[in-house]
Amino acid sequence: MIKRREVLGAGIAAGLAVATGGVLAQASGKTVRIIVPFAAGGVQDILARAISAELGLALGQTVIVENRPGAGGTVGTGYVAKAEPDGSTLVMSAASHNIAGHLYAKLAYDPQKDFAPLAHVGSSGYVLMIHPDVPARNAAEFIRHAKANPGKMNYATAGIGSATHLSMAYFNGLAGIDLVNVPLKATGEAINEVISGRAHAVIAANIGALAFAKDSRLRLIGVTSQRRSKYLPELPTIAESGLPGYEFDSWFGLLGPAAIPAAEANRINAAMAKLLRDPVILERLDKQGIEPRALGNAEFARLLAADYDRMARVVKASGAKLD
Repeated sequence: MIKRREVLGAGIAAGLAVATGGVLAQASGKTVRIIVPFAAGGVQDILARAISAELGLALGQTVIVENRPGAGGTVGTGYVAKAEPDGSTLVMSAASHNIAGHLYAKLAYDPQKDFAPLAHVGSSGYVLMIHPDVPARNAAEFIRHAKANPGKMNYATAGIGSATHLSMAYFNGLAGIDLVNVPLKATGEAINEVISGRAHAVIAANIGALAFAKDSRLRLIGVTSQRRSKYLPELPTIAESGLPGYEFDSWFGLLGPAAIPAAEANRINAAMAKLLRDPVILERLDKQGIEPRALGNAEFARLLAADYDRMARVVKASGAKLD
């Protein structure tokens, strides 16, 4: 069932105009929907709701967040690919967008050709978290324990094809271990599975992980980034603590249907750039472990292309593949 929460941008006026590259584009007045292709409470859902009200103000339009979960994010993403390209239907995307292009043998859309990059929000590292009963304090000990218990350990994810899935499948492939995937619908659900003891491990983005840094119900044992995280400086990277060569992070941003007019794409990009200069938004993102970075549409397109190639290597190393 689709869940909706409307976030009304105060001060909406028909005459509000937004400057985009020296051109004033009149707000259309249409409601803008940000589709989140995962369940409520997940990483992309939290981020979309964190910026939706202010984005509405910047655009001069009503912005709502709508969850359309299913099939590792491909249901909601596919919906946006076929939406009217007028700027009223966007998708809050992340690494899972490019993962899908390599993980699924068949997709109803092309992750590169069917979308226009509109607004990069920022990036985030991930954290490997385990249940305290698992006898491990770092990646090396976790790998040793998993090898000693083949097929007996599992990990929770936000669904097959999600970044939480691929990051751990990649870990398993590099480490040569056999952990069973427990697919759910959102990162929050996956974390709760580990807290309850029904799952042994989860790799979650900073948004989902930072709140548990001092929670005795979970043990954080490593970050997935190339360098130690400024948010969790005491935690080693997975690469330095037991799995050399491992690295995984994610971008976050808004995409729209490929045929969206350039003027509308530029208007949305300018609105996001405005948000990423707002101290309130910057503080909000910082608390969620997201490093903000405004990019022009062409620069965002280059980032997506490079990430698509990177995810091809990650999926291949993970050994994961779906029909």
